[in-house]
Amino acid sequence: MLPLPAMDSRQGAGQGSRMLNVPSQSFPGPRSQQRVASGGRSKVPLKQGRSLMDWIRLTKSGKDLTGLKGRLIEVTEEELKKHNKKDDCWICIRGFVYNVSPYMEYHPGGEEELMRAAGSDGTDLFDQVHRWVNYESMLKECLVGRMAIKPALPKDYREEKKVLNGMLPKSQVTDTLAREGPSSPSYDWFQTDSLVTIVVYTKQKDISLGSITVDHQGDSFRVETIIKDYSYLIHIGLSHEIQEDFSVQVVENGGKIEIVLKKKESTTWKSLGCPLENHNSLLPKKDTDLYYRKCQLISKEDVTHDTKLFSVMLPPSTHLQVPVGQHVYLKLTIAGTEIVKPYTPVSDSLVPEFKEPVFPNSKYIYFLVKIYPAGLFTPELDLLQIGDYVSVSNPEGSFKISQFQEMEDLFLLAAGTGFTPMVKVLHYALTGIPSLRKVKLMFFNKTEDDIIWRSQLEKLALKDKRFDVEFVLSAPPSEWSGKQGYISPALLSEFLKKSLEKSKVLICICGPTPFTEQGMKLLHDLNFSKDEIHSFTA
Repeated sequence: MLPLPAMDSRQGAGQGSRMLNVPSQSFPGPRSQQRVASGGRSKVPLKQGRSLMDWIRLTKSGKDLTGLKGRLIEVTEEELKKHNKKDDCWICIRGFVYNVSPYMEYHPGGEEELMRAAGSDGTDLFDQVHRWVNYESMLKECLVGRMAIKPALPKDYREEKKVLNGMLPKSQVTDTLAREGPSSPSYDWFQTDSLVTIVVYTKQKDISLGSITVDHQGDSFRVETIIKDYSYLIHIGLSHEIQEDFSVQVVENGGKIEIVLKKKESTTWKSLGCPLENHNSLLPKKDTDLYYRKCQLISKEDVTHDTKLFSVMLPPSTHLQVPVGQHVYLKLTIAGTEIVKPYTPVSDSLVPEFKEPVFPNSKYIYFLVKIYPAGLFTPELDLLQIGDYVSVSNPEGSFKISQFQEMEDLFLLAAGTGFTPMVKVLHYALTGIPSLRKVKLMFFNKTEDDIIWRSQLEKLALKDKRFDVEFVLSAPPSEWSGKQGYISPALLSEFLKKSLEKSKVLICICGPTPFTEQGMKLLHDLNFSKDEIHSFTA
């Protein structure tokens, strides 16, 4: 049997099958469309009986989907090129070759999209237009083998034997990265009888608590800091036990992060510990895997007839704050396959007095989720009972708080659950931007019953004179006196009126792909620049 790389042993990694360790199951993959905001593509309508669940059933039927009767082979470039037809289509992704012919009719992006990579290395194409949900898991029964010529691999992290003593080994923070990216960060540590303090020197001024994610699992201690578009990772097997709770703070304007750990025993540590995978690495964020931790469902309540507010609690040994305008991925195992969906966390309410008591923000994350009865993911999410667990990833997203700088007029265009990223944007704008003159939300829905948090939005408009909301319905009742229809030049030209002729403007838009694409086109037609528009896509 051909040896293949072992599965990633991190929390959240899936298990192998067919007595074979398949590639590590990180989703979304580095550089995939699901991680890089873009214009998006429309899905291709699938034939009846060709849904995601139908594909999962087929992969578990025992049918030979590779044509190799369970064998795994090494594939040369010459051999790969031969398999370039619809009924005999092999594609290489990250060094592994898959027979995707059986998957053709199940592919949401259509057969034509897959055929673009037929008989070749489709990694770059895959990363540009990724529509597969966890492809390693989805296609594991289609795995033919691996390419005979192995790509050059980075130095194995296990070769780094040096015990950490606070001095920074520079093996992975390369000169190239230092030149292309931010100034190379570093770290140090010191201790007292009862405490250990890890200090990260980012050398950047715009670091906040939302830039840092900390996870403590067993003796593994993991600190990921986002510095511009790079990820700096400290990953250590601690030399001694620590207590569950720790504190994280950022020194204002200094770019210094302090993480204070409490020792379980008052003993002197001779070293901080030993380096674990990718320790002390500085990598482009798009090239890093997502990291998941299991969060407990604390509450679930109806918001509309088909939308619910979920609250999950982070583990006590995790520090994670989702920055404004960013999303996370929720992961569930459904019929033995890991399924992942992006969701943007919201506040527990728009107006504080709507909710008493409020859970402390630092440990709870809230999601507004529309339940699709015929869907695959949301019905399973809705079946979770209070106390059950769901895996939550690190934050992702291209939105930067700096886009708010000196902003005077903020316009929000949302359709359906595209309202979710607007919740924190709206709150931040009204509480944290001194230059703000007005915020306007145009909220598109089908019926009145579909409007999320309508009463809260109306109350907020009464409470803060800078805020105004307009509801637009596509299927209004006869007595509806508000606006109706779909996003259009007429609606937008009236809505997007600046408070002053030269006001600095930001327009945020989010909704189903057709809504967002049409909205972006109309905004460009109305002569708004790219710098004045942010599209939330995931």
